[in-house]
Amino acid sequence: MLNDHKKGMTALEILLIMAVLGIIFAIVIPQFSKMKENQVLKNAVGDVSSSLNKARSETLASLGSSSYGVHFQSDKIIIFKGTVFSPSDSNNEIINIISPATISNVTLAGVSGSSGDVYFNRLSGIPNKATPNFITISTDSSSRIITISATGLISID
Repeated sequence: MLNDHKKGMTALEILLIMAVLGIIFAIVIPQFSKMKENQVLKNAVGDVSSSLNKARSETLASLGSSSYGVHFQSDKIIIFKGTVFSPSDSNNEIINIISPATISNVTLAGVSGSSGDVYFNRLSGIPNKATPNFITISTDSSSRIITISATGLISID
């Protein structure tokens, strides 16, 4: 007896499977990209916030009998010792912001720009710049604002 039934997949079945997989990937991959972007933004906000808190706490502890501050650039934040930022100081602690997140705006004492410095006064921990002080961190699709209050406390919107 001959068996006329061949086993295997037809070209139509393969095309149908490929079309279904294509639709699934077209829906799922953008969602993973959005999740990654949100996580990068969350990490950048955490890095900026913790850097500000570290500079303030080191100032309040009078570590090295000095004030500490934070210098902002679009792609990094730098914790510095003293009241004046010096890019060549070996004591600077550099924290890079991972792309696609950037520091898109720094508003210190009402003056906006793409970079700036803030340091904290010894004993009181208040920022040297009069409030309001805002740092905006952005990705392509969203942004978060970090606020430095008049007392030096950090909050995130």
